[in-house]
Amino acid sequence: MNSTFEVRPIGVVRCSRSKPEDDQWDAETSSIELLEPFNERAVRGLATFSHCIVVYVFDRATWDVSRMSRHPRGNADWPEVGIFAQRAKDRPNRLGVTVCRIIRIDGSVILMSGLDAVDGSPVVDIKPWMSEFGPRGNVVQPQWSEELMKGYWQ
Repeated sequence: MNSTFEVRPIGVVRCSRSKPEDDQWDAETSSIELLEPFNERAVRGLATFSHCIVVYVFDRATWDVSRMSRHPRGNADWPEVGIFAQRAKDRPNRLGVTVCRIIRIDGSVILMSGLDAVDGSPVVDIKPWMSEFGPRGNVVQPQWSEELMKGYWQ
């Protein structure tokens, strides 16, 4: 299959981080400023949810086939895994997806915590988090991923 598609930003991230650092993202309060034609009508009802899913673009990341597999964070103590078995920013389509806590909505600006995107990142979609779309059954993940995530949110 050789098809492409176009994705346009619906908003932009505003926060104090200009570099994609790996840890302490819950300490960051971010906002998403919606772009025209999206306005307060587009987020009507979103404030009744505690969390939302933000889909954004790692616009300063790069991709090439040499990144097809690697040791997460370059740590040789962790196994080499494929790009689809990790959440690295350097991805084929450079998309990030994060569940964030909604703090409040002011007009067409959504204030939130836990968004691991840097200032100026394009946002391509926002969806309310519904627990029914969360994992069903037991969640299983390797030990290295638990070690990697220890300081990510704190």
